[in-house]
Amino acid sequence: MLAPNSATPTPTPTQTHCPYCALQCGMGLRPDPVSIVEVVERPDFPVNRGALCGKGRTAPAVLSSQVRLTGPLVRTHATGRLEPAAWEEALARIAEGLTGTRQLYGPDAVGVFGGGGLTNEKAYTLGKFARLVLGTSQIDYNGRFCMSSAAAAHGKAFGLDRGLPFPLEDIPRTGCVILVGSNLAETMPPALRYLTELKENGGTLIVIDPRRTRTAEQADLHLAPRPGTDLALALGMLHLVIAEGRTDEEFIRERTSGWDEARATAMAHWPELVERITGVPLPQLREAVRMFCAPEAAMVLTARGPEQQSKGTDTVGAWINLCLATGRAGRPLSGYGCLTGQGNGQGGREHGQKADQLPGYRKLTDPAARAHVAEVWGVDPDTLPGPGRSAYELLDALGGEVKALLLMGSNPVVSAPRAAHIEERLRSLDFLAVADVVLSETAALADVVLPVTQWAEETGTTTSLEGRVLLRRQAIPAPPGVRTDLEVLHALAGRLGWEKGFPTDPEEVFEELRRASAGGPADYSGITYRRIADEDGVFWPCPETPLPLEAGTHADDAHADPSSDAGAAGPAPDAPAPAAAGVPAPHPGTPRLFLDGFATDDGRARFTAVGHRPAAEETDAEYPLLLTTGRVVAQYQSGAQTRRVAELNAAAPGPFVELHPRLADRMGVAEGDPVAVVSRRGRAVAPARITGTIRPDTVFMPFHWPGEGRANTLTNPALDPTSRMPEFKVCAVRVEPAKDEDRDRG
Repeated sequence: MLAPNSATPTPTPTQTHCPYCALQCGMGLRPDPVSIVEVVERPDFPVNRGALCGKGRTAPAVLSSQVRLTGPLVRTHATGRLEPAAWEEALARIAEGLTGTRQLYGPDAVGVFGGGGLTNEKAYTLGKFARLVLGTSQIDYNGRFCMSSAAAAHGKAFGLDRGLPFPLEDIPRTGCVILVGSNLAETMPPALRYLTELKENGGTLIVIDPRRTRTAEQADLHLAPRPGTDLALALGMLHLVIAEGRTDEEFIRERTSGWDEARATAMAHWPELVERITGVPLPQLREAVRMFCAPEAAMVLTARGPEQQSKGTDTVGAWINLCLATGRAGRPLSGYGCLTGQGNGQGGREHGQKADQLPGYRKLTDPAARAHVAEVWGVDPDTLPGPGRSAYELLDALGGEVKALLLMGSNPVVSAPRAAHIEERLRSLDFLAVADVVLSETAALADVVLPVTQWAEETGTTTSLEGRVLLRRQAIPAPPGVRTDLEVLHALAGRLGWEKGFPTDPEEVFEELRRASAGGPADYSGITYRRIADEDGVFWPCPETPLPLEAGTHADDAHADPSSDAGAAGPAPDAPAPAAAGVPAPHPGTPRLFLDGFATDDGRARFTAVGHRPAAEETDAEYPLLLTTGRVVAQYQSGAQTRRVAELNAAAPGPFVELHPRLADRMGVAEGDPVAVVSRRGRAVAPARITGTIRPDTVFMPFHWPGEGRANTLTNPALDPTSRMPEFKVCAVRVEPAKDEDRDRG
């Protein structure tokens, strides 16, 4: 096809995916002489059908040499500043810093911190590098701050953690969705259509959030609990389900265990008590139960709201209990799911950059898992270190037991709880090396900064919130002076004595990842680059072993028609082509889990007996309000990339403090006045945004910005005892008009 008024053929767009959230929207990229690449719609990709949010549309802006790193930087002894350096010098400095630390203090004095935006190939190689080359147990990643509580609860209840056990396309076809602590309209705008279609199809939507967000505006029922009380709310709903005779006794008897204990705990949370704890009126609580139980199928979807709490694992467990008690799990168009946040938050934790896991979602403490992965890596299992510290605990140990850190794709100066303390810990390191796309606030503290490629300049796989393994394709060459993360790890491994085992070709890495994951919970062994390209992604688990000839289906094959009886299966539109007669068909992948049984030893889902407990930090006379944090539509995570895009900054130029009008009146604060939010950990200053859509006892701040408006200066690092998730979503604060010295700070 020719472009208008041109004799030059229009290049065919490279089919790829957005670099931001876990929706991983499909997009096309076409080289452009002005903007480097042009984003074009990809309407054939089923998840977003061509739709993109502003972040996706403007993603090419970060490819510009005006905003991104284009050469290594090394902190010089003469000036103390980061100065341009050659790659050989930068790599030599890193090798020297890491080996010198190991020799002086031992391998666990060296830490590695990864990111939920790294591709599967990078996450896998980073974990392998830490455990083999550095010999350290001290590796974790910022995905620990994303959905680790949901992952822990998933594993306890179902025996397997995958964010969504069904594809997004099932959501509009269910009867009711309870959305807990998610503002999809701003965090994943293209996904909002699934909720719109749900309502168009006659389904109902319940949104649970202390703020009346743009998503809550779409709800048939909005419940606004006090921050930190989601667990009590779920238990109160389960109490009503039991008291009103709405339990599915057959499902409980045949497909679950642990009901008696969970039932007894729920019955201790009578509705009037829950009303006092949460602030949700009892009539609303009863209406939510009625709406959820009325249709034949229903879902509960959670996000960071209930998960980023010091009791996040129990909170998610309580919502899973509600699904199990009503028979809304392991059945078509029903179940519990978690809306993963980061672009590769799912795959990032499956393949080895998490402190307690090996590739394939294997447990690092499992001797069989260690033996399998060690065989793939060609080492003795006994040489693999054991589990290390979780993300916050690792960051908190910097400058103490951990003296040097290699960090890839994360910006904890902005994103970590108690961020001022973590910034101090980073500054106290003997040595810090950062590989990133831009000079983030964390990279600015480093001794060496390496410029690495972005999504449009490299190939690799990610795993979306659906468990769909996708292929990002390179559309343009990387600029001179920029290398891939795989090239960085290969070069460092060579300098540290590992000439082999760290390839730079992503497909070669993925082939090894397939073998390392084979037989594990997250089995990718039947997935190839070719299959991903041909099928618009492949859902894991997908073992390499073909299906038996006589079966033709997988036990949990969610190519099953979700409107049919549980366990029925048939070919999906994106399934592999049928095998020739007498030839076993390849495994089709598993879009829908648990239809024929849960991934536990006995195939039964597990109830968890959980009881409400308060947040780690309650209000008092000095700190009478609750702070909750979150995102805005035009920025992403720590903002390291989106804050460099003019269009996005125009839409969301800086932090703010959302206040209820009654609170603003008591303080004498008007719209736009600078206010100070103070917690036991620090002070943040930002303009007031006055709105009746938030609870009077609650204030809200987005967490995308550094400096005086940094929300995570305030947040509480109290950890969930199981998931080690910090309590980002609730802490006690006071709010006061900003003083002159506040305005002069930063």
